[in-house]
Amino acid sequence: MVENFIYYLGLVLVIIASIMLANRLKVAYPIILVIAGLLISFIPGLPAIKIDPELIFIIFLPPLLYEAAFAVSWKEIWKLRRIITSFAFIVVFLTAITVAFVANSFIPGFSLALGFVLGGIVSPPDAVSAGAILKFVKVPRNVSTLLEGESLFNDASSLIIFRFAMVAVATGQFIWQDAVVSFGWMIFGGLGIGVALAFIFLKIEKIFPTDVNMDAILSLAAPYVMYIAAEEVHASGVLAVVSGGLFLSVRRHEIFRTSESRLKGSNVWESFVFLINGIVFLLIGLDLPEIMVGLDKEGISLSDAVTYGLIITAVLIAIRFLASFGALFTTLVMRNFIKVADSSPGMKVPVLMGWTGMRGVVSLAAALSIPVVMENGQPFPHRDLILFITFVVILVTLILQGLTLPALIKKLRLSDSNSGGYMSKEESEHFIIKEIRRVALNYLNKNYKERRSENLYFNQMLDRWEKEDKEDSIHKMSDEGKEIYFETLEQQRIWLREENRRNMNIDEEYIRHYLTRLDLEEERLRM
Repeated sequence: MVENFIYYLGLVLVIIASIMLANRLKVAYPIILVIAGLLISFIPGLPAIKIDPELIFIIFLPPLLYEAAFAVSWKEIWKLRRIITSFAFIVVFLTAITVAFVANSFIPGFSLALGFVLGGIVSPPDAVSAGAILKFVKVPRNVSTLLEGESLFNDASSLIIFRFAMVAVATGQFIWQDAVVSFGWMIFGGLGIGVALAFIFLKIEKIFPTDVNMDAILSLAAPYVMYIAAEEVHASGVLAVVSGGLFLSVRRHEIFRTSESRLKGSNVWESFVFLINGIVFLLIGLDLPEIMVGLDKEGISLSDAVTYGLIITAVLIAIRFLASFGALFTTLVMRNFIKVADSSPGMKVPVLMGWTGMRGVVSLAAALSIPVVMENGQPFPHRDLILFITFVVILVTLILQGLTLPALIKKLRLSDSNSGGYMSKEESEHFIIKEIRRVALNYLNKNYKERRSENLYFNQMLDRWEKEDKEDSIHKMSDEGKEIYFETLEQQRIWLREENRRNMNIDEEYIRHYLTRLDLEEERLRM
């Protein structure tokens, strides 16, 4: 027991060291973690890590999906809703169908139902991998929003396909009318349950007194409650977490009501997701030896298994490129009839979108969740082959596309164009700074102008906004002056949130940046 604990602690240190190395080399950390896990797996005498397949989804998916939904901008998702939904649903379905028929045609003994199981597993690209790569290069905001928004919903659509395919494999039949009803319930039930539970969490925060620690714990519990509740009634737990996360994302100031809870909650989530992502990508490499043992039991040679994996990988890359240029063609046609987010997308964005199809966390979690034995007592057919193909797909797309994506982005030179219709960074900063200063002055002059001549700290406060005085002037305020200053900061927050909803030309990233600056300023003064 002690030895295993030391081993697990060592793996955490490996995760930290791998990410430090990745940052030093300016390589996406999922790539380094997969390779590190692969190298560790060949060290003899180390204990194997075994996780109950039923727990894979529950442990890893809810917090990762919730954090992604909480971080993304609903305003920007809505702006790009047509192309996001097409990639998240239509493209995923087409990908799964194509993979199913290709696997059924090229892999001996692979039924069409098993093909759909594999298609559901490998169809969704991984936003974590793409995000880790994109942080080293600049891309237009609309491209990163497309990737983030797509990943939120394609996980749900792919896992719905995966679930139906698993039922077909287990029962040997697929009843279309039952599937349609179940499909509708999974989607709308999942969305409804997620929003309803998010509303309950919101009310709990408003009604009951909570402190910073309680806020953080409730935020960690929320995705698990949403996921488990939806799955218990056979709705989509993934959609429940996504819809609940998006609902609370636009109300984050009501969930985290103080600057301290917002800052500390952000730090807690950043560390938690950091650890979970590290564990998952390390598991990808650590699982290979056990998968290869299973291949031997199935009587499948390593060369044949690698070939099948490369075929499926090539199919996935080809389909994504076709879908990207299909979206371009559709946009060029539909701009004549409806308003589109980008009426002149050009050829560069489809090329980039086509090459951002790295697979990762969701694919691994889905593959590992396949039971070793079905309910009828029979071994799940070709389970280890499916796991191996998934491993090959993840490894090849991470290394091939992940390592070459930064060079492709630099070659395409997208950073100075395709901004999605937003004001530039300089324009946004100038506008925001000017307006929040105006808000502060209006509030102070309206509520406390008559006291300006009475107290030195009011003069200091007003002068700070009028003349942008030095930062240390606020530290000379009395306690009463500080409280008035905090009121002023809250008025600025209100203006920023309202302007974010009202003004579609401002990137929400800048709004959130200044909201964080106000929180930091308040906490600095309180301490």
